[in-house]
Amino acid sequence: MKKIFLILAVFSALTTSVFAAKAKKSDKLKVVTTIFPEYDWTREIIGNNIKNVELTLLLGNGVDLHSYQPSIQDIAKISTADIFIYVGGESDGWVKDALKNATNKNMKVINLLETLGDKVKAEEVKEGMQAEEEEEHHHHDGEHHDDEDEVEYDEHVWLSLRNAKILCAEIASALSEKDAANAAAYKANLSAYTAKLDTLDSKYTAAVKAGSKNTILFGDRFPFRYLVDDYGLDYFAAFVGCSAETEASFETVIFLSKKVDELGLNSVLKIESGDGKIARTIIQNTKKKNAKVLTLDSIQSTTAKQAKAGTTYLKIMEGNLAVLTEALK
Repeated sequence: MKKIFLILAVFSALTTSVFAAKAKKSDKLKVVTTIFPEYDWTREIIGNNIKNVELTLLLGNGVDLHSYQPSIQDIAKISTADIFIYVGGESDGWVKDALKNATNKNMKVINLLETLGDKVKAEEVKEGMQAEEEEEHHHHDGEHHDDEDEVEYDEHVWLSLRNAKILCAEIASALSEKDAANAAAYKANLSAYTAKLDTLDSKYTAAVKAGSKNTILFGDRFPFRYLVDDYGLDYFAAFVGCSAETEASFETVIFLSKKVDELGLNSVLKIESGDGKIARTIIQNTKKKNAKVLTLDSIQSTTAKQAKAGTTYLKIMEGNLAVLTEALK
């Protein structure tokens, strides 16, 4: 009998501690982010207060924004979030439904595209680009239209360090609103991180100025429009940034090969998830056939594992600077 009482007492104590732990866990500020740049910016601004925050990266298994579908667990996480951060482009069509069912009615939602307002660019179809299978992409020269259906916006806003500054300020403001006790720390962390973004931005400006070329060429999709526009660079590419195409036509390959020759480029670029096949085919069709294939990281397939192991937005953008410097030689 004593034994049974003892077991019951232990069970009761365990149950109490589990409930206490659960209650304690739910006291944490819940922040849910879709992609790695948002996650990492938030992590930087939270700083040492990370122990009091439950920070989630939804797209943490290497799948990129364009092919992501949320699981039931993802929807549940969003539903109870205090702060939810997402990109806000066509790839995020599923968000509307997720937010409709949110149980936390005081949730602060940050939509990157909305935050940036008129800094958001329409997707651009450049000369020589592979036409899409469906005629979805039109060239609008970046002008703003009220009719959202007319324009497909370029979602890859995180690839501009200048955009990152604006977006980090918005994240810091949301954190301060939801956790006023730590607002001063968030403000200080934002200030320190902004200084790092500014320093890297200056390095990009200097590298572009020092380069002998002013154009980069991609045998791949091109998500770097915001980056090249920041520094006045020109580009050519096989496909637009959100394209699902993987096969380039003969015309596209020949056009891009001729551009490599004409501009005397020493490299053809691809993004981190590309296999480099189109880039190599372009090089094979150039006169010298000696250009290198280089990779710029569009930070679309960074995993939670990499995030844990020390990968940061700044480190990736520093790596991209080294590649860009090489491409502009």
